[in-house]
Amino acid sequence: MFCGVMSAEIAGVEAVPVRVEADLSDGLPFFAVVGYVSSQVKEAQDRVKTALKNQGLVLPPKRMIINLAPGDIRKEGTRFDLPIAAAILAALGKIPAEPLSRMMVLGELHLDGGVGGVRGILPSVRKARELGLEVCVVPAENYREGSLVEGIQVVGVRDAGEFLRYCREGRAQGPSALGKEETEPGYEVDFSDLQGQDAVKRAVLIAAAGFHNLLMEGPPGAGKSMAARRIPTILPELTREESLELTQIYSVAGLLPAGDPLIRRRPFRAPHHTLSPQALCGGGRLPVPGEISLAHRGVLFLDELPEVPRRTLELLRQPMEEKQIVLSRTAGTFRFPADFMLVGAMNPCPCGCYPDLRRCTCTPADIYRYRKRISQPLLDRIDLAVQVPPLKYEELRYGRRKGLDSAAMRGAVVRAAKLQRERYRGKDFSFNSSLGAKEISVYCPLTGEGERLLENAYQKLELSARSYHKVIKVARTIADLEGEEVIGEGHISEALCYRAGERKGV
Repeated sequence: MFCGVMSAEIAGVEAVPVRVEADLSDGLPFFAVVGYVSSQVKEAQDRVKTALKNQGLVLPPKRMIINLAPGDIRKEGTRFDLPIAAAILAALGKIPAEPLSRMMVLGELHLDGGVGGVRGILPSVRKARELGLEVCVVPAENYREGSLVEGIQVVGVRDAGEFLRYCREGRAQGPSALGKEETEPGYEVDFSDLQGQDAVKRAVLIAAAGFHNLLMEGPPGAGKSMAARRIPTILPELTREESLELTQIYSVAGLLPAGDPLIRRRPFRAPHHTLSPQALCGGGRLPVPGEISLAHRGVLFLDELPEVPRRTLELLRQPMEEKQIVLSRTAGTFRFPADFMLVGAMNPCPCGCYPDLRRCTCTPADIYRYRKRISQPLLDRIDLAVQVPPLKYEELRYGRRKGLDSAAMRGAVVRAAKLQRERYRGKDFSFNSSLGAKEISVYCPLTGEGERLLENAYQKLELSARSYHKVIKVARTIADLEGEEVIGEGHISEALCYRAGERKGV
């Protein structure tokens, strides 16, 4: 007696098809799970037998061999419990085998027969659709996540008995009381809360409009963190494809909200400055997404930037350029998306008071060592740097004047983002920050005055080739904010003011 059913394993953020095969024969009672499986998968034999018994299905004393093919891919977790049970029941003739040939099955079995949720449902359902399958059976608590994929029927089951009824009768009760799709609440913060700091708001506006990396330097309490945490309020909305892409990443990481799994907001990740390289990039023998992947299409905010371990900081360099991170392990090579906007904040010195020499207690050597914690190659990859001065008394005491709020800034960002989306239609990017050297020559025309200013700056500031391209890309965004198609002298001049990499020690 033999039967098989399709399931899936997660590798990186993608699903890999796995065929669960069950062979039952006479002989001494025996239950083995093979196919390069972990101990979690091997433990499925006890969960499956107990769950089916508590659902009124006692397995006969047979020799049972369960194979998870292909055998060269490591299988982890409890997602194969329900497909193992399905293959066994079909081999015993308890359910018809024909429906199983058209479906993918995923789910963990509890001892009472209940079906528990698992990670990575969205990429698995997408893979089932790619394989031409008609149905994907998932745990009821993952039903909303699976139903985000169009073009395939998704069935949610609560227990093994409900799964059996679906296979026999072609219908399932399905998840009840799912409720209405939740709407995203409004932001609780606004840029109008940030008093003064008009130069900072301008730099943040440019960075958000072109998805540029940003560094803010200033004394403690000047508003660096306050400004960074309000950046999500002005970023343009995610497209449907970007939302699904983010939802897939968070599904694999097990971080999807229970009520409404579709992610509609650009993420804002702000890990503590003691984070490890594995937490930043993704770690483990079978890696899961790290902070840079969880910040995909959004903001990665690193406060106290010089306090982040040097080894961890340097790992940012390659993902910032390539928009992805590739992790090689003995189990294979895993690719994670990493198209994020880096926002850093730092003090001017260890005590935070420099250049106020009356209050600063740091020696020149202390300041030098502190600033050198951020390497020149990393600074070279930061598009804009802005000084955040301490607030004056008048700004705090009488500073409740109406300044730029998030609504006004978001309007300007959305208009600039729309121009970029139309300009780069058909490309695999939609923001100026992703322009390559070839695209710059096509999409970034300069006036004669702008060309002369850039040439002069390149020679006098000794810009690197990367810095030269960064200046043009930032100037392109400034021109977009003003609705100009050609980059002028003023746009280049403002972009040069934001260069951090050419400052000695920041």
